[in-house]
Amino acid sequence: FFTKHRTRRRQARVCSGEADHHEGMSSDDELTPTEATEFQKSKDNVLEDSRKIFEDVHADFCDIRKILLKFQEWKEKFPDSYCDAYISFCLPKLLNPLIRVQLINWNPLEQNCTELEEMPWFRAIEEFSNAKNVSES
Repeated sequence: FFTKHRTRRRQARVCSGEADHHEGMSSDDELTPTEATEFQKSKDNVLEDSRKIFEDVHADFCDIRKILLKFQEWKEKFPDSYCDAYISFCLPKLLNPLIRVQLINWNPLEQNCTELEEMPWFRAIEEFSNAKNVSES
């Protein structure tokens, strides 16, 4: 696959008279304009579909902060039941789909990328964890 792309790029450079190319300096990640356009179109479709995932869900059940507040209330009002339900093991599986939707467009290699620690869902989980530690101590 990669050899095929290299050969195609080499032939294109020879035909265009591109003389400043140094062998081994190009990347196999180079996309043709057609491939880049198709990729962007596909990416836009995925992002549009991701916006629709939770559109029919009540706001209390698609916002991580609100979900965690419900669990915090449960823990404060019924600590035995909360402990018996092993919530600390359930929360990662419960929050996983919500976090994944928010990370669909996240690219840590982009220059203006938001750090994970700055994302609202991360801060909500961090606050919940800190509240949990304070109440336990």
